[in-house]
Amino acid sequence: MLTVVAFVVALGLLIAVHEWGHYRVAVACGVKVLRFSVGFGHTLYRWKPRRQRPGQDTEFVIGAFPLGGYVKMLDEREAPVPAQERHLAFNTQPLRSRAAIVAAGPAANLVMAVLLYAAVNWWGVQEPVAVLAPPVAGSVAQQAGLSGGERVERAAFDGEPLAGVDSFESVRWLLTRGALDGRDVRLEVVEPGRSSGREVVLPLSAVKSPDADAQLFRRIGVLGPLTRPVLGDVVPGGAADRAGLRQGDLVLRVGDLPVTDGQQLREWIRTQAERGNPAPVTWRIERGGATLQLDVTPDVATDGNRRIGRVGAYVGAAPEMVEVRHGPLQGLWQGAVKTWDVSLLTLRMMGRMVVGEASLKNLSGPLTIADYAGKSASLGLVQYLVFLAMISVSLGVLNLLPLPVLDGGHLMYYLWEAVTGRSVSDAWMERLQRGGVAVLLVMMTIALFNDVTRLFG
Repeated sequence: MLTVVAFVVALGLLIAVHEWGHYRVAVACGVKVLRFSVGFGHTLYRWKPRRQRPGQDTEFVIGAFPLGGYVKMLDEREAPVPAQERHLAFNTQPLRSRAAIVAAGPAANLVMAVLLYAAVNWWGVQEPVAVLAPPVAGSVAQQAGLSGGERVERAAFDGEPLAGVDSFESVRWLLTRGALDGRDVRLEVVEPGRSSGREVVLPLSAVKSPDADAQLFRRIGVLGPLTRPVLGDVVPGGAADRAGLRQGDLVLRVGDLPVTDGQQLREWIRTQAERGNPAPVTWRIERGGATLQLDVTPDVATDGNRRIGRVGAYVGAAPEMVEVRHGPLQGLWQGAVKTWDVSLLTLRMMGRMVVGEASLKNLSGPLTIADYAGKSASLGLVQYLVFLAMISVSLGVLNLLPLPVLDGGHLMYYLWEAVTGRSVSDAWMERLQRGGVAVLLVMMTIALFNDVTRLFG
């Protein structure tokens, strides 16, 4: 139920903001708005304010089908317009006014994202401290000289000035952008027990991945922040329970491998079934101030087509956290920067998908959005606001794409009109509209297929 409510609220809010952008600028430009609708299909609720701006007689509607909305304006191309109201019609407005009305919808979504990110910055959020876990064996991070336990003090793309790091999430976001953009990342890290730092360059330009998924981070090697290798809940009858392991045990060593991090231990457990049935391995643990040695034989499970090891226990304590909060101006600036970065990353990923450099699996549809809406809402208001900001950016950028059925397509028509001095002919308009609908249907089909595969495959 939470997933459905969070999804409907998110869609309704984002669509309402988008259409409000069109509506507000249309009214400001003197265009008569006939209907403002959030949703399609059967009308659930409608109302008409008693007091409206001069020349306006707008009906506000909530439709039963929430995947969209529209603002219907007076337009001679759609219906006859009385001569006394012709100056209020959309099609009679100057080019700059028509372009501003069309661009206002995506702009409203981008402004909303800035404000949502800013609100999170002002509110404050608990994030993991930027202390790195041991990197994946053979990964870029390990080859660059990272071994785990380093605290990241400053970071930047190679060739840019180093900037302070708020938390591990700041580092993860920089690494994500670097890997997807093909840019090397420079980190200034301080090793455990030392006061001075050193610089490490991660050559992410060499990391080529068609998907922005977990495998990308495995190739980079930075999977998460450092966590204590403590056991949590132990499943009765599982490998950990059979070996005598208990909740609260601190794992010091497995076989000949010193253990310093929960993620490191999880990775080791997963690999134990790759070459056949796991053999017993001696674990050295600390319990109640005493050191014990127990023989543990991981169970075998499957993850897709891969055999992995399991011990039947929650492995790893929560990481050390820090509150990240910014003042009014800094928070707003950071919100604008994050919106800009996410917008550019979204455009680059779309471009890479068009030329075949990125997988179409990166497209997501309503099922994935609904799933993420529910998960983010269950984590609290701050995470839900971050989710709303991400989707708002995506909606704004998507609508600016030069597809005839989207706002960006209409802006391309107006660019043609500005350059040539004449509007696109009705015949060409019809052809382009049909082509745009076909492209959009293909994208929606791929996104829905990815949703089903991701959630139920």
